Amino acid sequence: MSKQELEVIGQEAACCPGLSAAPLDEDQATEPAKVFKALGDPVRLRLMSMIASRGADGEVCVCELTPAFDLSQPTISHHLKLLRQAGLIDCERRGTWVYYWVRPGALGRLAAFLTTPQSTRASA
Repeated sequence: MSKQELEVIGQEAACCPGLSAAPLDEDQATEPAKVFKALGDPVRLRLMSMIASRGADGEVCVCELTPAFDLSQPTISHHLKLLRQAGLIDCERRGTWVYYWVRPGALGRLAAFLTTPQSTRASA
């Protein structure tokens, strides 16, 4: 893994209003679009699911993630890097292995953005 400093996005508690609060302007749409772009790839979505399924305090070793895919280790590392840049996961190197976990609040912010308020309008 590179020791370059990565820009982490989506760390603000409330980066933008929810999707149904009001139409988003261009600036408000930028940050959530980066997160959705990161999750828009089936491999990254599966990786996110594998990491998130470990629970709030759980973490998973890259050695457990790689065998689940018919992809090279560098390709898996690239996908994990994109999830990190989107602010969804974080990691720590321990010896030769890297352990990943979901960043606190990352899924909650995504859920809050997608949640629509309950409508009093009766469904037809």
